[in-house]
Amino acid sequence: MRFRALSLFLIILIGTSCEFFNIKKKSQLQEIDTIIDFSSVDVFPTFDTCKSFIDKEKKTNCFRKTIHQHISKNLAKVKIEVKNPVNEIVNVVVLINNKGNVSIQKITTSDVLKKEIPTIDSLIIASLQNLPKLFPATKRGIPVATQYQIPIQINVN
Repeated sequence: MRFRALSLFLIILIGTSCEFFNIKKKSQLQEIDTIIDFSSVDVFPTFDTCKSFIDKEKKTNCFRKTIHQHISKNLAKVKIEVKNPVNEIVNVVVLINNKGNVSIQKITTSDVLKKEIPTIDSLIIASLQNLPKLFPATKRGIPVATQYQIPIQINVN
């Protein structure tokens, strides 16, 4: 009888004291010691002609200059006739995905410009479709998608 009581007491003691034998394991994951800012990129998207620049600011300026020149050159090829002179700014929001493909998210134009040049949206879309090869932006060495707002000055007499 004593042996049964002692056995029962030991079983209850071992069963309820498991938390005392709990060994803390070290985490397999390394703790992150930095905060990643996802609102900016390390390297802006670049065209092949801008790859030679090392300075981040020069590379960014080259990207902006190249895209503006390309759009201006394509829009200059189109003959546009208007009744009244137009001097407006069109804001184009483009998304450059992690493969370097460009898609237009939004084109914002004034009502006056839409009235004078009803095909302005399609002209801008056509000028952006044949951009030269574009390398995507990178964050910590990984290609990422980025969104840009491109202001385009439309001046027609």
